[in-house]
Amino acid sequence: MTTTEPGLRESKKQETRQLISDCATRLFIEQGFERTTIAEIAAAARVAKKTVTNYFARKEDLALDHHEAFTQGLARAVAERGPEEVPLAALGRTFRAALLAHDPVVGFTGPEFARMVADSPTLTARLRELHDLREVALAEALTAAAPAGTPPIAPRAAAALIAASDRLLFRRIQELTLDGHGDAEIEAALLPEADHLRAMLGAAVADDPTGTPW
Repeated sequence: MTTTEPGLRESKKQETRQLISDCATRLFIEQGFERTTIAEIAAAARVAKKTVTNYFARKEDLALDHHEAFTQGLARAVAERGPEEVPLAALGRTFRAALLAHDPVVGFTGPEFARMVADSPTLTARLRELHDLREVALAEALTAAAPAGTPPIAPRAAAALIAASDRLLFRRIQELTLDGHGDAEIEAALLPEADHLRAMLGAAVADDPTGTPW
């Protein structure tokens, strides 16, 4: 019995967290992020306000609850790539898989959620912060992957270029979503655009004077 209790407790915690997140998202979409209170979310989830803040330190995290997966996504693609795969190829492969899966982490959030974020100055600002953190994590991963003797600025410059393209693709998905396009249409539009950006990035990093195979 003692071996299963920790697993049961963790499962219950995850269920409670998901319930709070789902209730918050519903209220944010119905009422707007700025107008929805923590007390209303707690009442909808039938938990105490303290329970909400224990699971979500920031109100923004209730809406953008995949923020950890988002900020670490590019870095993880670099860290977990194959032994002969260069970072840029791993990043392109990972984005393509997410695009084909219509993954919310790369921007497939649906029109109601996308509108809710676009209409909220707080969430828009938080999303910019998350993109910045995503770039920082990528720079750290590229630094760790760089050969000895690589100038410190080189992986940071590569990360800045890659992150700028990543932000552009995320915004494109959101824009097309808000314009009324379905996920399949967005996928069809983004596949060639993503390929074009990868070609541009490949040309840019190929000229790296350090010779680092990004």
